[in-house]
Amino acid sequence: MGTLKNLVNIGIGIGKRKAHRKCTAIIAAGGSSSRMGGENKQFIDLCGIPVLARTLLMYESNSNIDDIVVVARKEDVGRVSSLCADFSITKVIKIVPGGDTRTQSVLNGLAVVPPKTEFIAIADGARPLVTKEIIDETVKAAIAFAAAAPGIPVVSTVKKIKNGNIVSTVPREELVQIQTPQVFEASLIKAALKDAQDKKAELTDDCMAVEQMHIPIRLTTGSEENLKITTPTDVLLAEQILKGREKP
Repeated sequence: MGTLKNLVNIGIGIGKRKAHRKCTAIIAAGGSSSRMGGENKQFIDLCGIPVLARTLLMYESNSNIDDIVVVARKEDVGRVSSLCADFSITKVIKIVPGGDTRTQSVLNGLAVVPPKTEFIAIADGARPLVTKEIIDETVKAAIAFAAAAPGIPVVSTVKKIKNGNIVSTVPREELVQIQTPQVFEASLIKAALKDAQDKKAELTDDCMAVEQMHIPIRLTTGSEENLKITTPTDVLLAEQILKGREKP
């Protein structure tokens, strides 16, 4: 625990002195796409461009991102490589197969990042509508605070249930929906994920690993448009958002 606190302090101190910090994006693109009717959501056409290509192009064009590592299903590694060539995506330095869990998949990605990487931006391959502003703000917040993630307020009423019955209401002002990229000081996220793996902790996102070390994560501004493609309905919504952005 003391070591992790030292890492956080080091990250904050250096972040205030240097204008640019080397940041590698790890794009998690190895999901099962079980709610997409068997079609791999990473390669679904979205207004003429595959979902994963749109995501990669956003990180490719961002000056805060130096390199990209893609974690994909083993059978998709060649397909991802061809996609990068087709869309002239040059920042992708490695495409690695994922593991049996999200934690193992991200650790596989972390194992091949350049040694001089100081910050890691972990993002869903299926969030193709992420904006430059979201990436920029979250990277800058992580440089200042060691860990950061974008989120949006929860607008629906949320209930706790037990045995199929509603038992209480959770105050909405205490809740946010977290998105990606989630950005961390490199040594911090490596240590946190390894600790989570050793403890066999079940994680649904990478922030959970850092939370379990009792280290605060800075919240940045997300967007309702920064949705994750999970179902066919999400594809239709994403297409409408893209068409809206293209209007003069």
